[in-house]
Amino acid sequence: MEFDINFQLMGYHLIQLVIAFLLSLPIALNREMKDSGAGLRTFPLVTIASCAFMLVGMDIYKGDAEARIMYAIITGMGFIGGGAIFKSEEGAKGTATAASLWNTAAIGISVATGRYEIAIILSIVGFVILQFSEPFKVNNR
Repeated sequence: MEFDINFQLMGYHLIQLVIAFLLSLPIALNREMKDSGAGLRTFPLVTIASCAFMLVGMDIYKGDAEARIMYAIITGMGFIGGGAIFKSEEGAKGTATAASLWNTAAIGISVATGRYEIAIILSIVGFVILQFSEPFKVNNR
């Protein structure tokens, strides 16, 4: 059995994972500061895992298999996001966290596919919405 490591490819993937990690931090910090359950550990892990799944899939599979990996990530994030939502008589809590988890998965996918402009926009817009939209939220309590 041959053990072959491509250090150049490893370095390239490391850079992509670091970019994905860094772009998740504004959203993760916001959620951590608001004590929303998911925070500095969850969001970066979602982002780098999504990026890694896409990177591995793009290296191994060709054609529409890459799209299927992306669909699987999207579906999985919907499931995980659903677990972040708590419903009560007062309404639902955690919807912003769930949507943010989905957003950070999209950041990871965007970085993996080389669409850095999309990843940067998603990071900025996600942070701005979470940071500055709360005063406009109507509370029915």
